[in-house]
Amino acid sequence: MTVELPARIHATTIALAGAAAVIRGASGAGKSDLALRCLMMAPNALVSCGAEFVSDDYTELFLQDNAVFARPPAEIANLLEVRGLGIVEIKAVASARVTLVVDLAEASSIERMPGQAMQVGVAGRTFPALRLHAAESSAPAKLLLALDFVRRHGRLPTIE
Repeated sequence: MTVELPARIHATTIALAGAAAVIRGASGAGKSDLALRCLMMAPNALVSCGAEFVSDDYTELFLQDNAVFARPPAEIANLLEVRGLGIVEIKAVASARVTLVVDLAEASSIERMPGQAMQVGVAGRTFPALRLHAAESSAPAKLLLALDFVRRHGRLPTIE
């Protein structure tokens, strides 16, 4: 994705301890629902901190200290669309450093055991990338595990 910073992109974003996952996908793909399920997962034995809400539907990317950060656009800050319920107010963090890009895809197009960690370019930078099927019951756990791993190691796990 080629964008000049600052930029507004069609994505929902969550964070763990200041590290953001930008969730991309077509309208109706499940970005907001996946974020909601991540937010509802309490810290546990696998991920020691809870997810924080950054933005829903649109995310602003900006450069700070030579890193790409995500923040909510002012007009939709603290708002999350919950299908079947409506727009709900959820406290958003002011910003978080982008560390992972999640692309939503059909289950049949996702490799069971990727041979190498994927990467994707956003705003002239390269980030670890994860493909998920949003409707899969384990999708929020996978997203949080991946984000926590990238936050701690700077990369996704690889198969040696």
